[in-house]
Parts: sequence; C-alpha cells; structure tokens
Amino acid sequence: MAPKVLVSDKLSETAVQIFRDRGIDVDFMPELGKDKDKLAEVIGQYDGLAIRSATKVTPTLLDAATNLKVVGRAGIGTDNVDKEAASKKGVIVMNTPFGNMITTAEHAIAMMFAVARQIPEASASTHAGKWEKSKFMGVELTNKTLGVIGAGNIGGIVCDRARGLKMKVIAYDPFLSEEKADTMGVEKVELEELLTRADFITLHVPLTDGTRNILSKENLEKTKKGVRIINCARGGLVDEVALAELLKAGHVAGAAFDVFSEEPAKENPLFNLPNVVCTPHLGAATTEAQENVALQVAEQMSNYLLTGAVENALNMPSVTAEEAKIMGPWIKLADHLGAFSGQMTDEPIKAINILYDGVVSEMNLEALNCSVVAGIMKKANPDVNMVSAPVVAKERGIKISTTNQDKSGAFDGYIKVTVVTDKRERSIAGTVFSDGKPRFIQIKGINIDAEIGAHMVYTTNNDVPGIIGTLGKTLGENGVNIANFTLGRADVAGEAIALLYVDDVVAPEILEKLCQTGMFNQVKALQFDV
Repeated sequence: MAPKVLVSDKLSETAVQIFRDRGIDVDFMPELGKDKDKLAEVIGQYDGLAIRSATKVTPTLLDAATNLKVVGRAGIGTDNVDKEAASKKGVIVMNTPFGNMITTAEHAIAMMFAVARQIPEASASTHAGKWEKSKFMGVELTNKTLGVIGAGNIGGIVCDRARGLKMKVIAYDPFLSEEKADTMGVEKVELEELLTRADFITLHVPLTDGTRNILSKENLEKTKKGVRIINCARGGLVDEVALAELLKAGHVAGAAFDVFSEEPAKENPLFNLPNVVCTPHLGAATTEAQENVALQVAEQMSNYLLTGAVENALNMPSVTAEEAKIMGPWIKLADHLGAFSGQMTDEPIKAINILYDGVVSEMNLEALNCSVVAGIMKKANPDVNMVSAPVVAKERGIKISTTNQDKSGAFDGYIKVTVVTDKRERSIAGTVFSDGKPRFIQIKGINIDAEIGAHMVYTTNNDVPGIIGTLGKTLGENGVNIANFTLGRADVAGEAIALLYVDDVVAPEILEKLCQTGMFNQVKALQFDV
C-alpha cells in the first residue's frame, strides 16, 4: 500500500506532483492549515504531513495522527511544530534549511542599497508630486566597510555579494577560522573592532542567549558615527529602543529592518523615523525560494517514506532502525561530549578530533561524528542538527578527523573528543555503562566518573582543602540542590576539577559568588539535553 501524504498549506503544484511521480498518494488541501479541528479529524489517515507556517503541529494534533511518520516543513523555521511532542510520538520533523539562503542574502543587500540611497522615502515623495532632489542625498557602497555579524550560510553569501560591490568586508563570527576568512576574502575581527570600523553593519546570526541584544545600547553607542544598520536575520538581535534614540540623535544615519522583536509588528520604535526602511519579514519571500523549499521538502519526505533515508531531520539521527537500537545511548553520549566542548569553547574552533575505542569503533561513525559536531555547534546555532552540523562546520573551515582503535583499557568502549583552537586543546571522554546511561570519564586528562544531568556546574581549581565545603556552602545558601558531585585531580596539590549535577539552572550571580571566593580558576554552568 502506497504511503499517503497530506499537504495542508500552500505548496506549488510542481512539489505536489513530485509525490505523485514517486508513487505516493497525496491530498492537496491547503485550507486545512487554518482549520485545526478539521485537520485533526482527517490527520489519522496520513503517513506524512507537508506544511509551511500556517499549520500548527500541536500535541493535540499529534495525538490524532495515529499513522503519522514524518512532518516536512517547507522552510527553515519550525516554531509551529512541537518537536518534543513529535519526538515522543516517533514522528520525524524535517525542514529545508538551505532553500532560501540566496533570497534572504539578496534581501539584505537590497535593504542596504535602499537605506544608502533613501529609496523608499524618495519614492513616496515623488509619488506625492514633490521633486525633492536635494533632500535625498545618499552615499555609495563602493569602498565602504561592511561589518557582517555571522558569516555562516546567509552571511557568507552577503560577504560574497558585498565584495562584488567593491566593499571592504570585515566579519565577526566566533566559529569563523582565519583560513576560512582568507578563502572568503574577508577580514576576521572581534565584535568591538567591527563596531568602530563599519560604515554598514548587517546581522546574520540566529537568536540565542549569546546573540540576543548583540547590538545593545552599549554596543550601538560604540559604532562609528553615520553607520547604517541592516537586520534581516531575527528580531531581538538589536535594542530597537536604543537604536531609535541614536537615529534621532544623528549618530546612526539609517537602518533597514525586515525582522522585529515582536511580530507581526503593528507598532515599533523604529516606525515612521526618517531613513528607516521596514519590510514585513520578506527575507524568504521570493517565487524562487518558495519553490525551492517546496520541491526540497517533497523530495525529502518521499525519500524517507519510500526508502527510510533521513535528510534535514531536526529530531532524530541519520541511522537505520537496526543501528538505532544499539547506537542510541552512544549517539546521546556523543552529543553530550560535543555540548560540553562547545559550551566550554569561546574562541574559533580549528579542528575537532574524535577517537572511538573498543565496541563503539565498529558502529556508524558518520552518525556519531554528526552527533558530536552538532553538540559543539549548538552553542552558536540551536537550529543545527545532525544533518546540517557537518555542513556548518565545513563552511567555518573546521577540520574534523576520526580515529578508531581496538579496546585499549578498562572500558569496553569509549569516545574522546578533542577541540583545537589557536589558544588551546580541550578534551573530554565518555562511555556508556551497562545500564545504557552515558557518563563522563575524563576531562582535561583527569579521570572522573560523572553522571550527566540537564543542569551542571563545572569548576577547576588547585588541589587545596576546602573546595567541597565552599561549593556545598555557597550553593546551599543560595538554594541550589546538588544531585551528584564528582571530583578529580591530576596530582596531589595539582590541578583539580569538580562536576556537579544540580536540580535547576544556576543563576549567574551565584556563579559569581563562587568566583569571588578566590578558590576557583574557572566556574561554568552547563546545560545538557537529557
């Protein structure tokens, strides 16, 4: 019996035809995307659901989707899909992360031209019968310095286009290596330098805890007088109130925004200010991009339903059903090792070296590699998954090497991850016990035996008396409950580490209190997806 797919949002006829051509029964009912009750009535018939943004895949809908195997989102954003609920129901969630890169990059370039030449205001003035030629004095892009915050997929295309416009391009991206920057023809700089040098600043990063408000009031005030700022990435990256004030004061010469902190944006501090160009989140809104993502999602869903191949899945590894039974805990361990390394590394990563020892060396190492890299890259981009992680790493010039060896020690198998930067090498190793639970067994060459929890605190210190007491007392006085406590040291009076599994997120001010004791060389809160 042929698989059956429901298309509940507007998808091109060409994409719908792909399902038919592959032998899949498909029903095209875009009206259901806005009728959750009717959608819930019929969803039980289908193996696949192809959507855009109108359809909401909720736990209630998933409960009714008794045969559903895959949800395919034509586009990158999956905020309308409850991925946790889908995972629990065994439903794969796919997106199409690369179908609208060019379109979004081109929109950023178009917005830069628009704000440089005040095109929207000049157009409105001319339509009104005014001929205010002297009012709209613009600036050239040629020989100007463009500061690109985030040089990944879209940011990299913007860099390429800007160089074609004879702009000087400088880029801030913690994961961009010097070698990759040279290949791209851009100058890698720190954020502080970018702010002071750039004539135009364009943002191309996801919204994370690390990037939220990256152009804060303080950072905006550091920018070069006369700067123009473009944001076609995510709302929340820029302090819009502070930007409005600096526009009014004349420090910032113009801004062009396609995204806003609250959307749909009915009101915003930037609205109705001179030389501010605003568009309603049009970055991916071209005929070509919409067609590309529609075709891509149809191909991906067809491949999975017919052959079991998994592409651009957000909630499962690319492994067969047989492999998953054995590899599941090891894939989780690989992700934890990567997440530890990523959260501990602030400088650009040059290389990731992965060692597989014993039984794990005979498994699907490609999938395990992807899990390690995805764990590392999540700090910079939470949307990274096991499929896209190697692509992201390659774009940033990160070299990935793998070594596998026969059983060499007390454990039947273990994984060791070493992250290499210009400043240091950082390693961590882990294994899976017979109960199927991943454990950390070595950090920085120091042996430990640490259970992994959702919320952890990692400290380094000199091996002196009082460390345990200080940790327990400080955390206890601040309401932090310790579930598990692991210590390790290199030598007597040498370097020592502690890894604490705690019940809740530890607030920054509590970590600062630990630092103020003067007993620790490093204090870091860590989060793991357990």
